[in-house]
Amino acid sequence: MKKITPFASVTQAMKSLDNGGRFFNFFTEANDGVISGAELSKAVGLGRSYQSLMLFLQMSLSKLDEFGQQKVLSKLNDKLKKKYQKFKAQEIPLSEVESTATVSSSVLLTGVPRLKESKTEFSGFIYVPIQAGDVTSFMMVPIMDQYDVYDLTDENSGESFVIAHIKGKEKLPEKSIKVGGILKELKTKAEKESGSTMYMDAAYHI
Repeated sequence: MKKITPFASVTQAMKSLDNGGRFFNFFTEANDGVISGAELSKAVGLGRSYQSLMLFLQMSLSKLDEFGQQKVLSKLNDKLKKKYQKFKAQEIPLSEVESTATVSSSVLLTGVPRLKESKTEFSGFIYVPIQAGDVTSFMMVPIMDQYDVYDLTDENSGESFVIAHIKGKEKLPEKSIKVGGILKELKTKAEKESGSTMYMDAAYHI
């Protein structure tokens, strides 16, 4: 999971985002007043989906006022403007995630993360892809085999929601943070017919 330091000004945002892309992006130019996908990808890092890129953009602009945010968003090229509208994250109270959000949607959640230490403390299963030649299949494995798992808890209401990020990353601080990610299915047992709920595959925090 990547920690984001939100931009403090429109000037800072444009300097970072209108960056010309990488050396092989021949059709992008730095400081031309238009932010392209290649430039946003350079700011965030390679290998990110459009959904992840839009989540980064939304969180990185979160400290600007409405006018400042709209000024930066107006500089996105037409393709990115459409992607932003498609993938814009909902900011939801922890108590309302299960009732209002859906699997595969982007969300912003605020709370205190507390790491689950062992599989005896938490049981849940996720699908992971298995590649065999040209064929991709999926199998269920315990989520704690792949991820560090946390309860994200609202300090006021006591409501909590499960979030997770790939093992090996730096552990989250046990203090109130805002986390952005994508909701995914979490199975209660290692069987297709078992009940399911959701967890957040966390990508960024501030």
